[in-house]
Amino acid sequence: MTVVIDSEKCVACGECVLSCPLDAITQNPEQDNKAEVDTDICGECGACFRVCPVGAIYISDE
Repeated sequence: MTVVIDSEKCVACGECVLSCPLDAITQNPEQDNKAEVDTDICGECGACFRVCPVGAIYISDE
């Protein structure tokens, strides 16, 4: 499983960044501060998924 952030839906609120216990999510200033996940660090705990106000984060089986 992999956590995916849909950059088209992301509103750059930063809630996922604050919720991630592993600091696997950052905001990219080159992409209008939209969130990006480092899948090498991500523990797939779902904390970010639960706090995203626009449903831009989901878990993929790919």
